[in-house]
Parts: sequence; structure tokens; C-alpha cells
Amino acid sequence: MMKVGFVSILGRPNVGKSTILNGLLNQKVSIVTDKSQTTRNNIRGIYNSEEAQVIFVDTPGVHKPRQVLGQRMNTMAYSTAHDVDVNMLIVDASQHFGTGDEYLLEHLDIKKTPLIIVFNKIDQARLPHVNELKEKYLSYLPEAHIVETVATEKFNLDDLLKKVLSLLPKGMPFYPTEVVTDKDEIFQIKEIIREKTLKILKEEVPHSIAVYMEKIEWEKNPMPIKANIIVEKDSQKGIVIGANGKRIKLIGTRARQDIETLLKKHVYLELQVRVEKDWRSNEKALETFGYKLEK
Repeated sequence: MMKVGFVSILGRPNVGKSTILNGLLNQKVSIVTDKSQTTRNNIRGIYNSEEAQVIFVDTPGVHKPRQVLGQRMNTMAYSTAHDVDVNMLIVDASQHFGTGDEYLLEHLDIKKTPLIIVFNKIDQARLPHVNELKEKYLSYLPEAHIVETVATEKFNLDDLLKKVLSLLPKGMPFYPTEVVTDKDEIFQIKEIIREKTLKILKEEVPHSIAVYMEKIEWEKNPMPIKANIIVEKDSQKGIVIGANGKRIKLIGTRARQDIETLLKKHVYLELQVRVEKDWRSNEKALETFGYKLEK
């Protein structure tokens, strides 16, 4: 018997949840940008060793929702917290405790499951501030274990993993050892395109972006892939395309490189920009673009 279980990665937007997941796995499973709400789905990343199998669940950042998409993202995080063996709450140690933190602690029901509070980005914070933040969180969650990390440098991720393993039950593995994520290649390709789009775009567009897969011809070489970048307004379409199509071309070039690394074959990537007005509050559009609530 080995240590086996499900571990949530919870927190507000932009605290480093996906960076921690990728660091724990030594592999990029979840896309990372400096834009908030980059993660929109629950993404399972699977850690395998001879002694353990840990299914980490990277969740969307909990925030005050303004559209149906935001409500769904929060619901994914809340439901995950109830269905795991250990919860990890990631906190940006460089920020002050504020209304967003209060909102998260009021809405997340995480007191019945073993909990690790991970104070990330401690390299950007002074010691008195970190200690004050710890006291604040422990006043809400006195039973929690505490680990400090700098996820971008992989600092203390080994200690975090050891703490996780100490709290997990013994059991039989859920996945074959070669499986690293539960997401298929189409999902991963769409996320790569969205990641490159978010990194290249200005601040006003990112939350309005989705990616829809039109076509993949798996047997051909180079492999033709046709995808649509979805925006909510005509003005956003122009921003994504850029002057003389330069921006969409740059997005395509960078996405193609990562897709070829993922698939280990040459790819012909064709991107088009499509306007779908207010898609983030349209139930049918949300399902079409892959934001269906998991049962």
C-alpha cells in the first residue's frame, strides 16, 4: 500500500497556484500568466513515485463573480474543497489581508479536511508582515499546517510535498503511473493558445478570451490545427489581430512551438478571431467553450 489521495490547490487569483502545481510535478500541466483568473477549469496534475500517487487539483481563483463564468469558476473551487483528502490554501505573502481574503475564507468550507496554508512569494515580503499574515489566517483556521514557499524558484516545494504525503491515507493508485494529467490533448492545445494570447495582450482583453477548436487532422504531417480565439466585442477583435495582423501572428508562432513540444510533431496552426457577444454570461456559449460544470 502506498500514500494515495486527492489534494486541492485553492486560493485567490494570481497567488501562484498553477506555478506550485507545475513545480511539484516538475512539469508544466497548468498554464501560467501574470493575469488574474488564468485558470478556469479544475485541472488534475498527478504526482507519481514508488511510495505515493498524489492527484493535485488546481482550481480557479476564488473571487467576487461578475458573470456566470465567474460563478462557475468559484463553484468548481468550492466543490473541490469538499471532495479531497487534503486542502492546500495558497496565500500571496507579499499582499496585505483584505476584503478578497475575507470573501474567500467566508465562502470556502475547509475546516473538516486536513489543511496546509502555503504562504507563497515570501521573498517579496518582510518577516513582520508574514508573521502578521500567519496570525490572521490561523485566527480563522487554527488547526492548519503552515509552509512557506517561493514557487517560481521551487523553494521549499520539497517540504510542501513531504507535508502533503504525511497527511494522506494509504491506498491503491487511481491512475496508471505514466499519466500526468486528466486533461486530453485538445484541452491542452486550447490552453496553450489561450496562455500565449493572455501573455501578449493588453490588460483590457484577457478575461474576455476563450479558445474554440474548429478542426484537428491528427493523421497528417504537419498536423493542421484550426482554432478560434473568442472575444466579446468588435474592438477586442482588432486588439487581438493587431496592426497588419502582427499580434495574431506572434500568438500563433509562440503557441505552435509549445504545441509541437506537446505533440512531438510538426503543426500547421491557423488562428482566427471571432466575436461572441457577452459569452461569459451565456450558458450555451460557456458549455461550447469548455466551461461546463463537472458533475
